[in-house]
Amino acid sequence: MSLVFERLSAVPSPAKEEGKVYRACATLGFALFFLLLPVLAARAMEIQQVTSPKGVTAWLVEDYSVPVIAVRFVLAGGSTQDPPGKEGLANLMSGLFDEGAGPLDSEAFQTKLDDAGAEMSFDETRDGLYGSMRMLAEQRDEAFDLLRLAVNEPRFDQAPIDRIRAQILSGIIAGENDPDTIAQNRWARAIYGDHPYSRTDQGTRQSIAAVTQADLKALYKAVFARGGLHVAVVGAIDAETLKKKLDMVFGDLPASQALVSVADIEPKLAQHVEVNYDLPQTSLQLAWPGVKRKSQDFFPAVLMNEILGGGTFTSRLFQEVREKRGLAYSVNSSLVNQDHANALIVTTGTRSDRAAETLAIVRDVVKRLAEDGPTEAEMAATKKYLIGAYAINNLDSSSSIAATLVELQLDDLGVDYMQRRAGYINAVTIDQVKAVARKLLSADPTVMVVGPPLTGAGKG
Repeated sequence: MSLVFERLSAVPSPAKEEGKVYRACATLGFALFFLLLPVLAARAMEIQQVTSPKGVTAWLVEDYSVPVIAVRFVLAGGSTQDPPGKEGLANLMSGLFDEGAGPLDSEAFQTKLDDAGAEMSFDETRDGLYGSMRMLAEQRDEAFDLLRLAVNEPRFDQAPIDRIRAQILSGIIAGENDPDTIAQNRWARAIYGDHPYSRTDQGTRQSIAAVTQADLKALYKAVFARGGLHVAVVGAIDAETLKKKLDMVFGDLPASQALVSVADIEPKLAQHVEVNYDLPQTSLQLAWPGVKRKSQDFFPAVLMNEILGGGTFTSRLFQEVREKRGLAYSVNSSLVNQDHANALIVTTGTRSDRAAETLAIVRDVVKRLAEDGPTEAEMAATKKYLIGAYAINNLDSSSSIAATLVELQLDDLGVDYMQRRAGYINAVTIDQVKAVARKLLSADPTVMVVGPPLTGAGKG
């Protein structure tokens, strides 16, 4: 989860010969929607909490500026639910929901999607299985019916299983020779040990080959239930109509999930991980402790992270590493909030012959912030930026609004959170930020170096 705890993902668009007129209309509609949604985000956004007769709850933002509806939902239970030896199961399953459902095989389902002028996608994270759909309002009945089939009656036919498995396997094989993929796998094992977070979402050659149709059906049965469901809808649909659609799509799912319990874990720090490759550029990644989303330290940590390296051109890491010394094109820090672990991560890349120097500077910047804290000027500028940039970063399209609303539900923040957020930020004091900086940044981080072996003072 990112600094502002939104996990956004792209929504792929299917393509078939039939339905070209509808696709053209949809493309035009989506383009207009993306242009007009900032206007919606700029004014006070009314979020309605809608509950259907069968008890399915969704957050709704009505907007009729263009006739488009975006749906985003999540079910608890992502790749952490993969059984040992079947790693990659949830990822494979996420690729199959638009590959046939109910009476429609893969080709027929894709054709119906095109005819409806709709786009559908599913994706998994470590902690959840996400679904998205965008549709033209005038064809919402056809689109919602296809979503109903995908959610309630996925076919998991063998031919699509084999095809999607082959695509995943191709990526796994390519990753076996990719330094970045190898490094991230090493990183996950180093900081998470044998926890499910240490496993690759794609799985391995052996584990993905071992997944069967029965495994897919078992995971589907465990995950797809109303008890772990959060839904957001944005666009040209009213609350009463949405209630009917919610019951149609989700109302007949079982009440409770049957998930495997996953333990909380603290990332293992004070490690030095080297992934040695003869590369002209070295990648650096460092991990410090993080904070839980509901911790009283969360907003002080948000300000501290932004001052350290949260992505703005004024951050300390950006100024010291790039602006003053030209050691890297980009350097940033982020608070990572997951269901079972939290961390503060710094990443950058630099010329291999200056990697030790860059690492030493990163450590020094972190040390000075831990010891001295921020200045009053940094506090004022950072508060202004965090408040002003929220809509731009999270509310710039129908899909991003829906995704943000889902994450707010996951974090149990309430429909009025956007109105309260600025107050939380403005209430943070400089003493609170100094305290959280000392608490988090005084730890000895885990450091990963991808490139030639380090030499010089920065290695320690």
